[in-house]
Amino acid sequence: MTSAMTSAKASGVAAGVTTGAADGDRKPLKFHKDRNINWWLTAVVAVLSLTILVPLYFTIVTALKTPAEAGTFALPTSWEWHNFADASAKVNYPRAALNSAIITVLAVVLTLVTNTFVAYAVARNQDKRFFRFLYYFFILAMFVPFSVVMLPIAKQMGTLHLDNQAGLIILYMVLGLGTNLFIATGFIRSIPISLEEAARMDGASTWRIFWTIIFPLMGPINATIAITTCLWAWNDFLLPLIVLTDQSNQTIPLAQYVFSSQFATNYPMAFSSYLMAMAPVLVVYIFAQKWVVGGVMRGAVK
Repeated sequence: MTSAMTSAKASGVAAGVTTGAADGDRKPLKFHKDRNINWWLTAVVAVLSLTILVPLYFTIVTALKTPAEAGTFALPTSWEWHNFADASAKVNYPRAALNSAIITVLAVVLTLVTNTFVAYAVARNQDKRFFRFLYYFFILAMFVPFSVVMLPIAKQMGTLHLDNQAGLIILYMVLGLGTNLFIATGFIRSIPISLEEAARMDGASTWRIFWTIIFPLMGPINATIAITTCLWAWNDFLLPLIVLTDQSNQTIPLAQYVFSSQFATNYPMAFSSYLMAMAPVLVVYIFAQKWVVGGVMRGAVK
């Protein structure tokens, strides 16, 4: 009897829903988004954002002032746009930007080609002692302060005659391996190994499997590695300082450092050069930040 009553109730409910839908008595259910706002968290984010927005505003307005007006948050009385042209001529911005672009592009390409393949080899062979050792070795290398290895690196690059752009590119490729390995191996483990087994049954080699199956699937991780390497290579100051010996190969941060004494009393010109150096990577990061966050999250969780 109980089961019969339950069946009858279920039939009645079903009939009621059907009848109501047919007669137009019932309105379709509406799903409302949760509009609750965490005001405390919003306030914290707003305050923290001021640590970026205030210095950025100060840099922009200072770059457009005269030296006499520099040092205040007020808008300039006259917009000195020629400061950018003067700063470009002082630091030889076209040449320095070209050097930075060459180093950055080649570092990104070589990092993607080598680091992702190393991550694939480690992720698929962690049951072997040697590959486990490699994984933990590169992860532990992330915790070694750069100041400890800075002088040995400079000495080694000079001995190998790699105190040039080629040596700098190699260093970016090698020193970034620990971080890239950490975020890439977690993502590769989430790729079903059955895809590779099916390809091997069709006669595909390891290289072909990686380039035709694994590497395309690593799109989010590849984007993250490329963007972080790009930001590092473009903005880095310390590695070019200790590696590059030819002044004609200097990057933008080095060019600004060499001419810093000339800007001791001309802050608008100095801030103009900083903005020109910051603009390219700022544009890249604005349009690519979602891949940075998404890629790191996907790589950190298996």
